[in-house]
Amino acid sequence: MTEGRSRRPGPRIEEVARVAGVSKSTVSRVINGEKYVSERSRQSVHRAIALLGYSPNHAARTLAGSRADAIALVVSEQGSRVLADPFFAGVLRGVHAELAGRHVQLLLMMNQPSDGEDLVAYLTGGHVDGALVVSLHGEDPLPRTLHETGLPIVVGGRPLAGGAVPFVDSDNFTGALEAVRHLVSLGRKKIATIAGPRDMAVGMDRLSGWRCGLAEHGMAVELVVHSDFTPESGALAMEELLRRAPDLDAVFVAADIMALGALRVLQVRGYRIPADVAVIGFDDSVLASTAVPPLTTVRQDVEQFGRTLTWRLLAELAGEEKLPMSVLLPTSLVRRASA
Repeated sequence: MTEGRSRRPGPRIEEVARVAGVSKSTVSRVINGEKYVSERSRQSVHRAIALLGYSPNHAARTLAGSRADAIALVVSEQGSRVLADPFFAGVLRGVHAELAGRHVQLLLMMNQPSDGEDLVAYLTGGHVDGALVVSLHGEDPLPRTLHETGLPIVVGGRPLAGGAVPFVDSDNFTGALEAVRHLVSLGRKKIATIAGPRDMAVGMDRLSGWRCGLAEHGMAVELVVHSDFTPESGALAMEELLRRAPDLDAVFVAADIMALGALRVLQVRGYRIPADVAVIGFDDSVLASTAVPPLTTVRQDVEQFGRTLTWRLLAELAGEEKLPMSVLLPTSLVRRASA
């Protein structure tokens, strides 16, 4: 590709439906080679595709009567991060479970900032029928760009860029709120947080839940340090919090993997857990139950998260109507020895 050339998004599936005079679901059925579409509607959709130049590679493959029978799982992280974090393993298990027996292949792809145009070209070039996009940072344009080309996609987590892109998320706000309420019920007075990244909705939603829980009881909300979902960053954040408030008596950590680093620092510094400092994590990954002491945490069903993402995409590929634009999965507090 020529450096600096911008990629113009093609017409959207809604435009094809308008020109063809049919519903969006009918266009989807025709594009995906499904049955139960009248010949008149099928011809109208084909004419609209040709007129608008809608996703030429994908449309040409569809009109030839074939599908890729593959979907992509696009993770916007470094490969080393994906392999080390139990969250991504859980999502992958859920996606794989939902695809079982469907004869649909799964492509795992890492999305790096320099990959933008090449990734879009590959995903819209007929290699996959749709995509799942997870771990977005900032207002990443990838979901909106793919959506505007007509490629069916579902985002894992609330996209900060907004737009009419379907997504599945866990109830991060309520989970964090319940964690803080539990700490308050234990009599804790100085509750800090190790928050997630500022450029991810998951981090901001959990931070908002922590703030809301403290505000309910008129407690201060200044003990915040942002981190990046690694044990090392959790340890550094805990060190910073102890420098600022050595008398803190509780900390809500926005991910179990960061809580491991926080626990290590507290123990090295001689704090008793939970007698001196209560600790609550988030995820209920395998790390929580094997931590020392076992970690009280907010549970999100990560495998169900992956399954729901996949269900939503497959339903759209099948042409199902009136699908929800967003799905919010529940969270729950799991009490163990750390709080």
